[in-house]
Amino acid sequence: MTTVLSVALSITGIQDGDTRLAAATCAIVAVTLFRTVRPLRYGDELGPLLQLLGEAALTALALAATGYWASPLVFSMLTVVSVAGFARGFGFGLRMAAFAILAVTVPWAMEESFTNEDARTSLQWSAEVLLVSLVAGYARRISGEAEERRSLALDRLGRLSDANALLFQLHQVTQSLPASLDLEEVLDTTTAQLAELFDLDSMAILLHEEADDLWHTVRREGTRPPARLATADLPQPVRRVLGSRGLRREANLLAGSGPGLSGSAGSGLYACLVARGAVIGLVVLEHGEAHHFTNRDAELLAGFVEPAALAIDNARWFARLRTVGADEERTRIARDLHDRIGQSLAYLAFELDRIVKSAGGDPKLARSLDNLRGDVRGVIREVRDTLYDLRTDVTDAQSLTTILEGFLDRVRERSGLQVGLRAQETGRLPILQEREMWRIAQEAVTNVERHAQATHLTITWRCDGQRATLEVADDGIGFPPGSAGRLDSYGIIGMRERAASIGATLDVWSRPGRGTRVRCVVAGQ
Repeated sequence: MTTVLSVALSITGIQDGDTRLAAATCAIVAVTLFRTVRPLRYGDELGPLLQLLGEAALTALALAATGYWASPLVFSMLTVVSVAGFARGFGFGLRMAAFAILAVTVPWAMEESFTNEDARTSLQWSAEVLLVSLVAGYARRISGEAEERRSLALDRLGRLSDANALLFQLHQVTQSLPASLDLEEVLDTTTAQLAELFDLDSMAILLHEEADDLWHTVRREGTRPPARLATADLPQPVRRVLGSRGLRREANLLAGSGPGLSGSAGSGLYACLVARGAVIGLVVLEHGEAHHFTNRDAELLAGFVEPAALAIDNARWFARLRTVGADEERTRIARDLHDRIGQSLAYLAFELDRIVKSAGGDPKLARSLDNLRGDVRGVIREVRDTLYDLRTDVTDAQSLTTILEGFLDRVRERSGLQVGLRAQETGRLPILQEREMWRIAQEAVTNVERHAQATHLTITWRCDGQRATLEVADDGIGFPPGSAGRLDSYGIIGMRERAASIGATLDVWSRPGRGTRVRCVVAGQ
């Protein structure tokens, strides 16, 4: 706008043949057109500052050549000052105004033809230039505050958008996650979802146990991999995805990249289950045809494994926490038994003794009461043994060897079993690990008493402070191979959960008529 006004004021002089005015006007117009096409982007760099100073100097020269403050191009100086004020605010705008005033006024004042009227004109325009610089600086402040508010609003909007996206993702995850924290149910649900989502011939889920550094096949369909695999024994495609800790699609396992987990597989999808920054398991999907799985299948599996890994890891940790809670519940039950049932049975035994002594006149009644008294005393002994077993635990003062010796003495007395203890303890495990090993031993021995119909029982305990082995063997009736992992197996599930809670491995061997052997190992770190 100021350039247009300056050109309008210059038309008369140009028409009168003022070549200086024409040249200066062309220069001002050229700079204006250039800045219209290439606006000045001012920042902290030196380049834009020098350009603005150059334009101010050019404008000052144009004014000096065409009449100083009396030049028809004088409005162009207001543009330069305005740009300076908008660029950096009050301070820079005032400095640019001072530069413009001095650059135009001083040379004019040094001319001999400088009059009082010229001085008034200089003063008037100097005041206007200063006023424009102040207005531009104030506009800069207002626009800066508005921009800051806009930036804050956009930042808040961005955070709300991120939160909304996260909540939506969490909603999707909660829809995919099994509701149960039972590991068996989580694995069943995961397997069913994989079978529904993918067209496959075989699948397997392998979980890693840190204690023995083995991969345990917890679910399988269409293939029969070993129950436990070392990392070196995993098929090449599985080892490759394990190295990348991600997902891998093998288009043709028959062309050299295989074989897969199933020897007849032609293509496969392999993904790591990652939780807490560690690989806790593997998902293996395979098909007999080469190039069967597509990029879409790979993307679908990539979105599936993350919530599945969290669900499986949550279920495993919940099982371990449940084991700790069982110990606290055992202590509470032992206390309740001692305070209530134990005292009530003791009172009942005293009353029976008194009744038996006073019933001497009727031999038949006396004999029945005497039998009842014997039964009650047997129940009292069982309750006392149960209380003792519940309340006996490993402590800093009592090692597992000491606890086992006392426990096995009571087993001999109450069961008639020939019991042997082979203990070699040169060091101790952390208390938590020893307590779980004690409970595993207690459960295994109790199973022998109740179900094995054995005559001999041998307990082996070896511990060097880093690695420990507990073994309970009997010569009882045993059970068929493969039935030790059933949900209804006598205490096997509980012993496995206890072993898992301390990073131990538990193996059970048995054959009908050949006895049973339970072996629990804590590997060294």
